Amino acid sequence: MINPNVKIYVAGHNGLVGNAIVRELKKKGYKKILVANRQKLDLTNQFSVIRFLKKNKPGFIFLAAAKVGGIYSNNKYKADYLYENLAIQSNVINGAYLSGIKNLIFLGSSCVYPKNCKQPIKESYLLTGELEATNDSYALAKIAGIKMCESYNEQYKTNYKCLMPTNTFGPNDNYDELNSHFFPALIKKIDKLKDSKKNTLILWGNGKAKREVIHVDDIANACVYFMNKKKKPTLINIGTGKDYTIEYYAKLIAKTILPKKKIIIKYDLSKPNGIKRKVMDVSIAKKLGWKHTIDLKKSILDTYLSYKKESKAE
Repeated sequence: MINPNVKIYVAGHNGLVGNAIVRELKKKGYKKILVANRQKLDLTNQFSVIRFLKKNKPGFIFLAAAKVGGIYSNNKYKADYLYENLAIQSNVINGAYLSGIKNLIFLGSSCVYPKNCKQPIKESYLLTGELEATNDSYALAKIAGIKMCESYNEQYKTNYKCLMPTNTFGPNDNYDELNSHFFPALIKKIDKLKDSKKNTLILWGNGKAKREVIHVDDIANACVYFMNKKKKPTLINIGTGKDYTIEYYAKLIAKTILPKKKIIIKYDLSKPNGIKRKVMDVSIAKKLGWKHTIDLKKSILDTYLSYKKESKAE
């Protein structure tokens, strides 16, 4: 088990997952949490990263820093997503090794798996088929991070783990209309109908695509749980193991945050559905003793309340 007095560096602490990891560490009694914003540390600068790690000597690293976004952004800025994510993770992982840091968790995404692979998705399906074209640059970068951790473990006997979360939402999420994931986008769209005479919600595609979602606090809990595990395997899926249609989520969110208003859903068939279905096989995580605990309906309400609070603060 990691000593509560050991320095723990959370790369990407201002993001959705990184922020939740910091909260979880504090809740668990870890006091020496190391963070640095972009002004203090440019993670795409190899020299700066190595200097930072050698100077501060953390005993553990959570690599949650990444360039992330929705379908539109991923598809339009492929070069940026590929370069920035490759640079960040290469600098931090190799910097950790050069600084003598043996313990690290790299956060990836379920998009690393082939678009047409069997469901639910097992870790063994990695690199067995073609990626989804709309976010292949981001996925390729994350796959490189996974293989990098596996290679360092094999060659240098490090304890670098790769956790692959499913679609994640919660406090501190990105609600930009063109650059957010589907779940926060739904929350924002439905909230806009609250004080409007309109009651029509437009969904991209036909609403039949199925997705799995998980609250970010569950992801953070998994991160701290596996921080204290040294057993193989390197790659572990983190999710609920349950998926629903986009239409189902839209109706559930509407019922949760606008219970007194009848929402009519219409579909923009000119927009893509994305992958038809994506749900994770989480049997390895369960076998190792971890499973999600946060109820979906409760997490929607909690996330909505945090969204309203964040909106007022801006």
